[in-house]
Amino acid sequence: MFTLSHHGPNGVELPKVGGNYRVLHFSELLRRRVCAGTVKDRIGKLTDLVFHLVEPFPQVVGIYIEHGWGKPTEFVPWEKVIRIEDDAILIEPAVDGTYPPFVDQPGWILADQHLMGRTILDLDGRRCEVVNDVLLVETRGRLLIADVDISFNGFLRQIGLGRFSWIKDRLISWKYVQPLSVEDVVATDKVSLSLTRKQVMELPSEDLADVLEELQGEEQEALFGALDSEKAAETLADAEPRAKRQLVEDLSDERAREIFSEMTVPQLADLFAVLPFDEAQELLELLNAQVGERVRNILSEREPEADDIMSQDYVAMSRGVKVSEVLRNFRQSGREPRSISYIYVVNGDSKTLIGVVDLRELILAPDEAVLGEIMVSPVVTADKDTGREDLVEMFAKYHYRMLPVVDGEDHILGVICYNDIMKGVVIRTKP
Repeated sequence: MFTLSHHGPNGVELPKVGGNYRVLHFSELLRRRVCAGTVKDRIGKLTDLVFHLVEPFPQVVGIYIEHGWGKPTEFVPWEKVIRIEDDAILIEPAVDGTYPPFVDQPGWILADQHLMGRTILDLDGRRCEVVNDVLLVETRGRLLIADVDISFNGFLRQIGLGRFSWIKDRLISWKYVQPLSVEDVVATDKVSLSLTRKQVMELPSEDLADVLEELQGEEQEALFGALDSEKAAETLADAEPRAKRQLVEDLSDERAREIFSEMTVPQLADLFAVLPFDEAQELLELLNAQVGERVRNILSEREPEADDIMSQDYVAMSRGVKVSEVLRNFRQSGREPRSISYIYVVNGDSKTLIGVVDLRELILAPDEAVLGEIMVSPVVTADKDTGREDLVEMFAKYHYRMLPVVDGEDHILGVICYNDIMKGVVIRTKP
């Protein structure tokens, strides 16, 4: 038993009910003997612990015992628990010999059923994690959930090898762990661990795609529905084919239009390519005529060309613009980071491409320098009718993050991003 200040695991401030408390791991209580009065009178094993979702920490309300073999379950109210020992949980004997069956109540969660093994978003690492254990604090006769443990140690404790915990526990405070906060999207009594919506919006789309692939049905639909159209588009583009099909299945036409408007032509083509033919044809009708035609060209047997795949999301400026002005413009523009990998230098209003400046070179250049002084010329470009295979070879050869597309007079028409053209391509090196 510890005697400390009112702070438990992970520095979490505990309710002010006294300085004495004991830290327990749920994985070590799971399947522990439950005995009536003495250790000789075993009535079963702890199947789960039932908690009431109250602030600031969920508080235990009882023990759930499942006997199997058609025998009714038992629910032991927490006030009937005498104490928790190392090898048994002692309870008061039931008046009628057995406790009543377990009946779920609103606001209750079960530690094993609703928390253990469930997906969570790690606030620090911003990765998809799994809850391997739940840390409990016993204080003044109450048992509270304080943290969840996402380290491998929790898994070792589950299989009885807790003594081999060589690494530090990775704890996430309960204040960051809560049921998916999308009640306005769908009502569900399933508990899925997540961060607040604001924190979810800040997560990389790759991580959100991983999480959505772990979820099913209403939970998956709820999380995707909570994203704004831009974040939803990024996440949809990064999802695996099966998840893509699931996510667009129940979209309204209005919601689909909003999301598709945020996606590039190659991203749309990747999406429609994994959908059933009839569904893809219906969704293609939601695109504007020009974008829809470009997507159809990519999906057809004809090899897509540069002008089918290119994006208009690029930065072009005149050669006389100062470095300080460019940087100030970027800071105030709110542009997506991937669109400012390069600054394409053009000849006045003609959009004739005369040079390129890498963002890294721009940052290192003096503020008073102008783009014409630090640009690289000539620029490696793709013609608008360059085929996809040739584009792949160009990216593999030059390792650029973006290639400009030009017409016969070197007017810049758009850009092709590395990720849009090289996704799924395996680069083979010569032996």
